[in-house]
Amino acid sequence: MNIETRLATAVANGLKALYGQDVQPEQVQLQKTKREFEGHLTLVVFPFLRLSRKSPEQTAQEIGQYLKDNEPAVAAFNVIKGFLNLTIDSAMWIELLNHIRANDTYGLTEATPQSPLVMIEYSSPNTNKPLHLGHVRNNLLGNALANILAANGNRVVKTNIVNDRGIHICKSMLAWLKYGNGETPQSSGKKGDHLIGDYYVAFDKHYKAEVKELEAKYRAQGLDEEEAKARAEAESPLMKEAREMLVKWEAGDPEVRALWKKMNDWVYAGFDETYRMMGVTFDKIYYESETYLEGKKKVLEGLEKGLFYRKDDGSVWADLTGDGLDQKLLLRSDGTSVYMTQDIGTAEQRFADYPIDKMIYVVGNEQNYHFQVLSILLDRLGFEWGKSLVHFSYGMVELPEGKMKSREGTVVDADDLMAEMIETARSTSGDLGKLEGLTPAEADDIARIVGLGALKYFILKVDARKNMTFNPRESIDFNGNTGPFIQYTYARIRSVLRKAAEAGIEVPSSLPAGATLSAKEEGLVQMLSDFAATVRQAGQDYSPSLIANYCYDLVKEYNQFYHDYSILREEDNALKLFRLALSQEVAKIVRLGMGLLGIEVPERM
Repeated sequence: MNIETRLATAVANGLKALYGQDVQPEQVQLQKTKREFEGHLTLVVFPFLRLSRKSPEQTAQEIGQYLKDNEPAVAAFNVIKGFLNLTIDSAMWIELLNHIRANDTYGLTEATPQSPLVMIEYSSPNTNKPLHLGHVRNNLLGNALANILAANGNRVVKTNIVNDRGIHICKSMLAWLKYGNGETPQSSGKKGDHLIGDYYVAFDKHYKAEVKELEAKYRAQGLDEEEAKARAEAESPLMKEAREMLVKWEAGDPEVRALWKKMNDWVYAGFDETYRMMGVTFDKIYYESETYLEGKKKVLEGLEKGLFYRKDDGSVWADLTGDGLDQKLLLRSDGTSVYMTQDIGTAEQRFADYPIDKMIYVVGNEQNYHFQVLSILLDRLGFEWGKSLVHFSYGMVELPEGKMKSREGTVVDADDLMAEMIETARSTSGDLGKLEGLTPAEADDIARIVGLGALKYFILKVDARKNMTFNPRESIDFNGNTGPFIQYTYARIRSVLRKAAEAGIEVPSSLPAGATLSAKEEGLVQMLSDFAATVRQAGQDYSPSLIANYCYDLVKEYNQFYHDYSILREEDNALKLFRLALSQEVAKIVRLGMGLLGIEVPERM
């Protein structure tokens, strides 16, 4: 049951009765009444003036009177110019609450075997460094988006493409060979991804020192600053070695491949640990090392068909000037592939593995051009979903002190960040309510839930398209639009419900009509019913922030109700039961909503 749908049908019937014209219920638009006016829902009557041939006020008055006389849901109405404000009868709000209570997954739609198959790619780490704060935003957005699309009745496949080959991987490998002295995760006590990241930073440090030395030499020979720098970078022995290693890797050199596999395995073990803590999972993981050859094959096929062209140096390009873009490199002159080649190969494998209806790439907005090109190339190569692929483009995340750089080792490590958030939650245990009676393990688990909830919520409440600054201290505040505030409200409700159970109060599965509700209580039921529409909108707009901010608005409204009205001490039994049922449903919807964001809610805080 949906009040808006019911009223839209009643309005359509009224227009037919009053003016003899057929109007479909879908054409009737109802919106929440603005706070400054009396009523719950507002009908804009201007679209129906051509039917009534009367003034907006008279038309609104006639429709309002018809609804008052013929639709029991409408208790009263008022007209403000061309706006008809409708007040819904209390009995309807109780009926609506019963409807929400009858469905444990209210607002969520289950997929069927016939539902569209949506594949969503996120994470996309490189095996030369651990996951950092930027990856955290990517993973949280991708995971939440997958949950929201599934909640909208889609079959969802969550995939990851691991960038496990290329010049950046060779830099870490070469640095480990030169400076590592056989160091391993076991011998160093470091997670494998952290260990390899250290060697990526070490490569950059030695490379910069080498370039600086060469630059000084060429400046002494009379070259200007720009020429000296370009020559130094081109002739750096370290970079030359890294490029040679990449060529050997692509040629299948056994020694290079064995080292590559050993070091990547260390990294994967580290990644798995990070993903587990973050609560992120994948249905299928693809590896660039297994897709780039498929990509090269597709590019060469395209070359044969005249879709691409080869330059004199042997490199292969796509001419995109007809699409308002430029020329795009697809294969280098030495035959090695680029990211675009790999993405084409991965698309080929995915299309062979799954009957994809829609493909969504969760990648930062610095790659907007890349995905514009990829869409055109996939379409040229005959992929059915190429033209309609979705690049879920999100803004960068920074810290209050500014940007991060992997090569310079100034990134915020995902593991360190999560550990810090959990520790901060543990140190604010005075704000976590009453934890006495809990075992140390239970208290630790609450600290984990609150710390990670603070991190996830702070990132997901921001419109994904915007750049954002992550402030750890602000995120764990127990007041305002934060994860801990929402979690605390949930735990507070669970405490009330436990006390009710201990007092032997049982809430019937269906509440009888008759209780006289306050505007605050009616408003809360209306907000609960809005959850379904919010989930739909979040799915259509690819917007986890809609769910996050809905949860905050709901608990903010509930907290005002909690402070203004008694629940367990209410003397009117019908009202007491209604308020307990209302509290149950607020907790349920908060749990469902936060669950879509990948955020746990604790039973106690």
